[in-house]
Amino acid sequence: MAQTTALIKTLKKELKANSLTYADVAKQLDLTQASIKRLFSEENISLVRLDLICQMMDIEISDLVKKMTKQQGQLQHLSVAQEEEITKDIKLLLITVCVLNKWTMDEIVTYYQIAQTQCIQYLAKLDRLKLIDLLPGNRIKLRVDSNFGWLENGPIQKFFRLSVGNVYFNSQFEHEDEILLVLNGMLSKQSNAQFQRKIKRLAHEFELLNQEDSNLPLDDRIGITAVLAIRGWRHGLFEHLQKQEQIKTPFIKKY
Repeated sequence: MAQTTALIKTLKKELKANSLTYADVAKQLDLTQASIKRLFSEENISLVRLDLICQMMDIEISDLVKKMTKQQGQLQHLSVAQEEEITKDIKLLLITVCVLNKWTMDEIVTYYQIAQTQCIQYLAKLDRLKLIDLLPGNRIKLRVDSNFGWLENGPIQKFFRLSVGNVYFNSQFEHEDEILLVLNGMLSKQSNAQFQRKIKRLAHEFELLNQEDSNLPLDDRIGITAVLAIRGWRHGLFEHLQKQEQIKTPFIKKY
């Protein structure tokens, strides 16, 4: 029964990661939304129905079981205090990003100006934060699940917005591994929500590719940072051209 509960919990996480709702599942199974809620609450989903749900996310049941096994006992996020501690030390932040991308200790000290003894101290700190297990021989075992992420508007996200934003966009985005798209338009609330779901699915695909490539040699991988965003845009470049009464009028809700 415990395994069934864990599997249903993993299934819910995957649906959320793919921006799929009970309404979407109901349509896929040709059932009412109330019936879907009951199936999930009673944890009574047949293999046939489970397979149909997995098809919505382009995965097999076996993939779902692997995710469940991997996620059990692993972190989804740190606390605010833990993130604050990491942002206070740039070397600790660097090593944290490296280990999340499955760098070994030897790769870290080879690529960066960090002494082995200092690197071990930082890894021991990450072990105390329960982000990793530091094993004999200074081997690193991650303790985060596939849905791990920084806290929304937390210390680390704020740090990167303040410290990296200007540097990140100081590029012509003309190389083959770069792209910058700026889209402008006027969408309904429904279309905005639909587009946001597509962005979240794209982010999920990025993470899946990141996980797949994490086992490749370091020389076969390059650091990639993707920025995906959408927001209501009434102000900004043209704010000074707006009539005062229009500025006061509600325009579009920010999601």
